[in-house]
Amino acid sequence: MKRETEFIELIVPYQPIVYKVCLMYANNKEDLNDLFQESLINLWLAYPNYRSECKISTWIYRICLNTCISDLRKKGKMQFVPLQTDLNVYANEDNNQLQELYHLIKRLNKMDRALILLWLDEKSYEEIASILQLSKSNVSVRLCRVKEKLKQMSNI
Repeated sequence: MKRETEFIELIVPYQPIVYKVCLMYANNKEDLNDLFQESLINLWLAYPNYRSECKISTWIYRICLNTCISDLRKKGKMQFVPLQTDLNVYANEDNNQLQELYHLIKRLNKMDRALILLWLDEKSYEEIASILQLSKSNVSVRLCRVKEKLKQMSNI
């Protein structure tokens, strides 16, 4: 019971991050709910191995991104009980512009989505490199390319 309580206290403040990552990889509300639930399950399963060697947010991003990217590779989907989430990632921001940006981001490939999502969450290049297991210089180059790609996509 103690482990469950610790896990819940650890994860609750980071639910918006989990939700936002899942939102970037979901095609519809059902996929979003499935990815959110699967991410939480994977976090729970990985929790005993968390060693505090990296920030908790880095660990959460890595597991959620891996879960979402792995889901893209799956051919058959497992059945899940629908999970209702009422987190608002658009809170206190211009809804239309943010939704348009997220729509453009969803058109990117999975690695570019992960890069720009982390950058938009104001992660440092070092943190992004750690989460995605890239070099800092590779993060820098890829982010420049992704930003340019998004700029071109928005002008179409």
